[in-house]
Amino acid sequence: MAILVPLTGYLIVDHYGKNVVPIPKYYIPERIDTIVKDGKTSYDTVFHKIADFRMTNQLGQQVSLKDMEGKVLLVDFFFTSCPTICPTLTKNLRKIQSAYVKNDSLLQILSFSVDPVRDSVARLRKYGYDYQVNPDNWWLLTGDKKEIYDLARHEFFVSVTEGDGGPDDFVHTEKLVLIDKNRNIRGYYNGLDSNAIRQCASDIATLHLEKERKRPGFIKFFKRLINNFN
Repeated sequence: MAILVPLTGYLIVDHYGKNVVPIPKYYIPERIDTIVKDGKTSYDTVFHKIADFRMTNQLGQQVSLKDMEGKVLLVDFFFTSCPTICPTLTKNLRKIQSAYVKNDSLLQILSFSVDPVRDSVARLRKYGYDYQVNPDNWWLLTGDKKEIYDLARHEFFVSVTEGDGGPDDFVHTEKLVLIDKNRNIRGYYNGLDSNAIRQCASDIATLHLEKERKRPGFIKFFKRLINNFN
């Protein structure tokens, strides 16, 4: 991971003038709008936008999407007592957070507990301490189980199964979901795969290129970002 962000930053700056930076695609089209202008008809795909929600983080704070305006979001679903995929998933997210530790205003990681009844604020706080989670830009979230499961299935689309969020309902996935500043889904990644983690970290930087490309100082910003990881 030490060379990941410097390399990404170099490629972004190097290719900016050529306008060939590959941009992560949009996911989950919802409808096609017809646009008529000057007698010409065109069509525009409208993609799914994440709805707002309110959860409680490991610090006991009530948080919502409004608290994360201007940030790229990286989302996963886990539970603290998971003995299988979650430890690896969390460690890989820690690598991504470490890559942005000096630029924590760029990225917000959100880990939703799929076992919110047992994953209290105190339990999430201990889990975060054990895995060296920095709460400045990584929130471990708990809340109403039905709401979390509805978000997993119908907002982030990480599960193909349906359920009612009841005691016997369970969602377990290794997927990471990348969300841009406009709350559109821009990527899905296998959180257990090192190559996918590298691609995810690269795509986070690219989405900030997309955000900043019209601002004159954005190349200086990426040069500064590169220097921070040296």
